[in-house]
Amino acid sequence: MTFFPITKGNASISMSAHLTELTFKSLALHESLQNGLESAGFEFCTPIQAQSLPILLAGRDVAGQAQTGTGKTIAFLLAAFQRLLEDEPFDNWDGKQPRAFILAPTRELAIQIANDAHLLNKDTGLRIVVAHGGKDYEKQKSSIAAGVDILIGTPGRLLDYQKQGVFNLKQVQVVVLDEADRMFDLGFIKDVRYFLRRVPKPSQRLGMLFSATMSYKVTELAYEHMNNPQKVQIEPEKVSGDRIEESVYYPANDEKIPLLLALIKKLEPQRSIVFVNTKHAADRVWGYLEGNGYQSALLSGDVPQKKRERLLKHFQDGEFHFMVATDVAARGLHIDEVSHVFNYDLPQDNEDYVHRIGRTARAGASGVAISFACEDYAFSLPDIEDYIKHKLPVVATSTEILETPKPAKKPERRPPNSRHKRTDGGKKGHTRSTYRTNK
Repeated sequence: MTFFPITKGNASISMSAHLTELTFKSLALHESLQNGLESAGFEFCTPIQAQSLPILLAGRDVAGQAQTGTGKTIAFLLAAFQRLLEDEPFDNWDGKQPRAFILAPTRELAIQIANDAHLLNKDTGLRIVVAHGGKDYEKQKSSIAAGVDILIGTPGRLLDYQKQGVFNLKQVQVVVLDEADRMFDLGFIKDVRYFLRRVPKPSQRLGMLFSATMSYKVTELAYEHMNNPQKVQIEPEKVSGDRIEESVYYPANDEKIPLLLALIKKLEPQRSIVFVNTKHAADRVWGYLEGNGYQSALLSGDVPQKKRERLLKHFQDGEFHFMVATDVAARGLHIDEVSHVFNYDLPQDNEDYVHRIGRTARAGASGVAISFACEDYAFSLPDIEDYIKHKLPVVATSTEILETPKPAKKPERRPPNSRHKRTDGGKKGHTRSTYRTNK
């Protein structure tokens, strides 16, 4: 099994622009989907949509390389909807089992995919269910058992239900694996392979795989479980790099909080994300922001799911101007109008740098990305610059510009006896923490 050649952009698909000249109306999409797109205000395709949709609508598998914020979710949802609306179910379909199966590595991403699916599902009549940890186990189980056309979820929760016989995969006509690279990173690949071995063979279904990178492992997965997929590629730095003002400071470890506060005071960001590498750092940064008068959302693995959803809504509604987040907690989130991204800790993974700064300059806007190359993480900078193929402009750090911080506020903690409460129906022998961000 081999990949078809990589599809490149042409005159009508400008890689430097957020939108292309290709309209959704020019595509042979079902009338109900056109209605959904119109209601949602979608007119022109993004580059990943312009490249992948003609291939998918022709019935061919796609392995797409694209970061978050490029429109890949709408691309694979439209293809999935179209397949279910245009093709008859398998002869043995009982009217209840899923016909489309969409896997996401995190609960936040699963929720976002489901939200986008409901946005498009204006007139189709298709039944959509999302399943993930951190929510009512029995309610999700009942929703699936009542009948579902498009099942969206995280591997852990879906595996529980599948092994209980709540649903089967024998009638699946569309399979989507989103953020495949993160499935490997989070240790879900065994579960993913389990599912892929139980859906109809590749020649009988439409397969879609999307990933920020096409590593050897991801490519091998596509070779194994897809039907001659055509690879489409959007280079991350070409999508957003031209619209992002990047810079790097070299603070000492004890200068990071004073520098962050000084930059916030100077720049007055309207909506910003502060990325850190650890939960401990997230608590520390959030505490100093709150203690110095900057109301902030804290997104890390220690924040319960319901609170996370509430904080995200407040952040998106503009009630908080700052969000402090780890990479895993923020992966897959779609947050518009982020003006500034602060890499308080430089990421140790080159690709995570691109993911982080890609949170700003979305939908054609411009943005600012500021990185701290401190004593603990400065070693990552050469590899990052090599990966993005340019040097980050250096801004001098002087004691004169540093802000003297007020005492930090301490984050609230859940009672110790709730840390390992099983709320997700985990399998016997496994204790699943409600703080995990990967379900």
